[in-house]
Amino acid sequence: MLTRDLISNAIPYLHKGDTVYHALQLMNDYHVAHLPVVEDDHYLGIISEEQLLQNDEETQLTDLEITDGTTSVQANEHFLKAIQTAVVNKLSIVPVVEEKQLLGIVTYNDLLRYASEFMSLNQPGALIVLEVENHNYSFTEINRIVESVGAQITQLNTYTDVESGTTQVTIRVNKVEVSDLVSTFQRYEYNVKYYFGEELYQNELKANYDNLMNYLNI
Repeated sequence: MLTRDLISNAIPYLHKGDTVYHALQLMNDYHVAHLPVVEDDHYLGIISEEQLLQNDEETQLTDLEITDGTTSVQANEHFLKAIQTAVVNKLSIVPVVEEKQLLGIVTYNDLLRYASEFMSLNQPGALIVLEVENHNYSFTEINRIVESVGAQITQLNTYTDVESGTTQVTIRVNKVEVSDLVSTFQRYEYNVKYYFGEELYQNELKANYDNLMNYLNI
């Protein structure tokens, strides 16, 4: 999904002739900490609430330093680039531009929502986090193990820890009960760090406890 597909024009832009007071009022009204500044739809940059609070309310934005830097994304870039831009620059909104023309913005909250949909988090399934040595990581083997219990991988992400020499593999599968899959990974000597599913089997300790209580009641 491209950033141009996520554009919202619900939040207004600022202009160089606007005052600090007006900018702060808009930020408060729309619950954001940043707003883009334009001149004839030409994107000038972003101004933050923190920067505004350091100036007098009647000061015009033309008297403040407004630079683009790396605060915007191109309309034809993948929306994950917008998430990276928001995180790196700690932005509440990300301007979407095309040849310096501001096409619209994407809010950070919308980016999180699209990320959730992108990762199929709204679909039934479970998450399993594995930790493997870098040289032992094999997508083919992991996929084979998942398919061996009648499941499919719907999302897979990896994170490599250079210092420890390990790769953390987060997989999402289309099953909500994954006790058999977790056991299979452990049988193949995978380190299962975490798993999150709706387990349908009884906890062994609880089962033993219930059996003991039934015995004592006889």
